[in-house]
Amino acid sequence: MKWILSILVFLGPAFPAQAQDKDWQKQWNQMLAEARKEGKVVVQGSADPVVRKELPEKFQAKFGIPLEYLGGRGADNFSRLSMERQAGVYTTDVVTAGMSNMVDYYQQKFLDPLKPALILPEVVDLSKWKAGKPWFMDPEEKYILRLYNYVSSGLIFINTEHAKPQDFKSIHELLNPKWRGKISVYDPRVSGTGEVEATRFYLKLGPEFVKKLYVDQKPVISRDKRQIADWLGRGTYPISISAETEFVLAMKEQGVPVEAIAPADAPGTLTAGNGLLGLINKAAHPNAARVFVNWITSKEGMEILGSARKKPTTRKDVDESYTLSWEVPKPGLSYVDAYSWEFTETLRTKTNGIMKELLKGR
Repeated sequence: MKWILSILVFLGPAFPAQAQDKDWQKQWNQMLAEARKEGKVVVQGSADPVVRKELPEKFQAKFGIPLEYLGGRGADNFSRLSMERQAGVYTTDVVTAGMSNMVDYYQQKFLDPLKPALILPEVVDLSKWKAGKPWFMDPEEKYILRLYNYVSSGLIFINTEHAKPQDFKSIHELLNPKWRGKISVYDPRVSGTGEVEATRFYLKLGPEFVKKLYVDQKPVISRDKRQIADWLGRGTYPISISAETEFVLAMKEQGVPVEAIAPADAPGTLTAGNGLLGLINKAAHPNAARVFVNWITSKEGMEILGSARKKPTTRKDVDESYTLSWEVPKPGLSYVDAYSWEFTETLRTKTNGIMKELLKGR
């Protein structure tokens, strides 16, 4: 089925011939010279403090071009750009975002084709990419490029004073009556983590499992990940499928009795977080934008981005010793790709309607 991807499969058509021209150096030098005349590049992305500090510093040090980084929530970034365009203002050159927001950029026709802009040999070399090519997510495979690929939503978080790791070798242990009323979940009726989790369960384990987990087990539903983590740490709701991994790890380092478990019978979803790249059209600094997208998709750029976010990238040649073991996709396992076009545009909407009906009145 389309919505299940094997991590070993992803070969496709060759990269555009023009990107492999022998005179790429001439094109690159001309692009770089024009970019320096433009004076800067404006990149819109996540509010991650490491990313917003390191990208401008490293980019300017390498090319002598200032990088203005606009960090914020994906939805806020999209709204800002939309309002600017309505006013005839064009400031942003490049965007990184999650899938839902990037679909908005695509559907509003805010993006230029990114694929033809990539010319560096190490970027267009298919052997450098885990998927056998740069991984574009849009139907035309040229606008939205995936920079990260990691496993999410495949963990059960427990407070070890109330539950034991050996009790959760199977995902079906969540349905044990003794855990009724003791599980926290992120709201599956709104876009985000909870909706993705519910869709994964529905696709992989079926509607009966979903009903038993979300209705019969009487989980507490929240839209606040910090609250979910706090409940877990205090043992108020000692089991969670929605706690933020970073919060749990931080609590564990402080001695809080929490643990993350990955049941073998329920691989999580594949995601890229906010690691999708797009080239904004009508850009104020088009050459600087193209210099940036070539650099960020190179080995150097992806190493900076990957280590800043501590996530596995889509390149083969990046040292990813910083990654968490459970976030690295395992060969031979089939995962639900939460960033596939069909999942984003069709399957999540279908499951969202099902969950709203199941949880009516809650």
